Amino acid sequence: MAQALRALAVTADFRASADQVRRARNFVGRLLDGWPVADDAVLCVSELASNSVLHSASGEAGGTFSVQLKTVPGEYVWVEVRDQGGSWVQRDQYDGRPHGLDIVGLLAADFGVDGDAQSGWIVWARLDLPGSRAGRAARGPDCDREQSVTNPGPAVNGRAARPDSAGGPADSLQGGLSWRG
Repeated sequence: MAQALRALAVTADFRASADQVRRARNFVGRLLDGWPVADDAVLCVSELASNSVLHSASGEAGGTFSVQLKTVPGEYVWVEVRDQGGSWVQRDQYDGRPHGLDIVGLLAADFGVDGDAQSGWIVWARLDLPGSRAGRAARGPDCDREQSVTNPGPAVNGRAARPDSAGGPADSLQGGLSWRG
């Protein structure tokens, strides 16, 4: 049974292993039951958590990742996965099929990466709800374009906007990489 759409701001920590990626998906799926972007949010978290386990320092013995979920009824769902850093490995060639960040870029209204190899990576995605102000504003000539994240560049003004834990807008982490998809 679907729950009423309500504002949430929750974070959960997981061991960096394949079974915990499944638990992260289930965590987000249960909290977003009834939200129109629930399936997309679950897929984004699955891709981002998998990347954390497979491609970051979180995948080393004893590693962890965290999932943050924020909902704003009538506007958007925000998901982010924080890992323990490590070098950023960029694909050199597009192989004709979407991968983790490509998939997130296709589903999300906006997404990006903050952080660095030492302090950890934070990969976030904002999924606008149908009929939201942001969703209506985003409609335009480029709204159906395909996005491929093979060569990330800096965000506009070099900083990506992420909501802070109190629910208001916040700048990205000081220093380190910051870009939007």
